[in-house]
Amino acid sequence: MADSPVRPSMSHSYHCRIYVTLRPSVLDPAGTAVQSGLQQLGYDGVSQVRIGKYIELTLAAPDEATASQQLDTMCDQLLANTVIENYCFEITALEGAVTS
Repeated sequence: MADSPVRPSMSHSYHCRIYVTLRPSVLDPAGTAVQSGLQQLGYDGVSQVRIGKYIELTLAAPDEATASQQLDTMCDQLLANTVIENYCFEITALEGAVTS
């Protein structure tokens, strides 16, 4: 009796957008400097400037739930300093992007 061939697990590709921002309780000197600069340029209506990070990546995972779990772990371990930063992300499936 012959063994059935082993098929590699299928993965889908996801485009991920990660937004990392300072927690509201953390001072933001860069945001203060940008706000001051904008006001010096005559943009008096600008207030409460906060500077953050925006990260994009493509992730291969079996499904969106797994991709979300992996992305959450990546943010906790490397992409955000969770002591002083918050993060959120968006995941979009790339059409027709299935890998084996």
